Amino acid sequence: MKTVKLGNTGIIANKNGFGALPIQRVNMETAVKLIHQAYEGGVNFFDTARSYSDSEEKLGRAIADIPRENIYIATKTPAKTGEAVKKDLETSLSKLKTDYIDIYQLHCAPKCFRPGEADGVYDAMVEAKKEGKIRHIGITAHLLHVAQEAIDSGLYETLQYPFAYISTEKEIELMKNCVNAGMGFLGMKGLAGGLLTRADVCYWFVDQYDGVLPLWGVQRKEELKQFLSFQENPPVLNEEIRSIIENDRKELSGSFCRGCGYCMPCPQGIEISTCARMIQLLRRSPSKNWLNEVWQENMKKIETCLHCGKCASKCPYGLDTPTLLKKNYEDYKNVLAGIVSVS
Repeated sequence: MKTVKLGNTGIIANKNGFGALPIQRVNMETAVKLIHQAYEGGVNFFDTARSYSDSEEKLGRAIADIPRENIYIATKTPAKTGEAVKKDLETSLSKLKTDYIDIYQLHCAPKCFRPGEADGVYDAMVEAKKEGKIRHIGITAHLLHVAQEAIDSGLYETLQYPFAYISTEKEIELMKNCVNAGMGFLGMKGLAGGLLTRADVCYWFVDQYDGVLPLWGVQRKEELKQFLSFQENPPVLNEEIRSIIENDRKELSGSFCRGCGYCMPCPQGIEISTCARMIQLLRRSPSKNWLNEVWQENMKKIETCLHCGKCASKCPYGLDTPTLLKKNYEDYKNVLAGIVSVS
């Protein structure tokens, strides 16, 4: 099976990493079975976070049946103070039912945290490493300049950053800078929050880069089975794949919502991360899934937007979220009225 050497960490992982965000949406039994299936299929790297509701608990329940030395566990803290880092770490260790975490990451970091700062964030990470509670210090980012600063700092052993075939040349260069610096590169959002629906094309793209460990967010047995199959039968570039990449880069370049969810929750209950990309979802998946009464009601909530600006202020991509919501709602109403077609 194809593996990835994760920078200078000494970690050698199966090319398919398990992104455990989606398992918060399924019950405990389903999550445990999925994790066991991944492990039996060769997956040995599992990534979760304190922010993913009960994901750590589900992963902890599943790995209790797996020899700890056979797998790598990565989790994250969104903490902005040293004390909060320590508190989150103890919670994660308890939920995951483990004595140590292989890679502990600062989650969606707003800056490159450094030693000696008043917040004590980085110093708390170093202390935890000395105590043996974590083995490697990592950082996750959605902002290009924060990610590059983390690479240049030499303070972090891994970087987790969005990486898919719609990534820009600057983002691909960032990945190469990371690998060349001896850092492990964890590619998140390989499916662009569900907008990219061809698993073979997604896998083909990351398979070009030996230093990239993709973290696939899956919640169904069929999805996982497909990614596992690529280990033995990797996709080969052909005219169909080339055409898909070209068309998707045209459609999804620029200002579109990636569905990361950092804008949530909305005080008005608007499902921002879905509603702000509704038209792409209508075009790229069966439209009947999004035109039912439930989603009509969800989209109608956009009319109650307070224009408080909270969602835009939290968007790591700097998007004008209220404007995106308004445009998607207008287009959605036109689809319902039969004025425009998404087929």
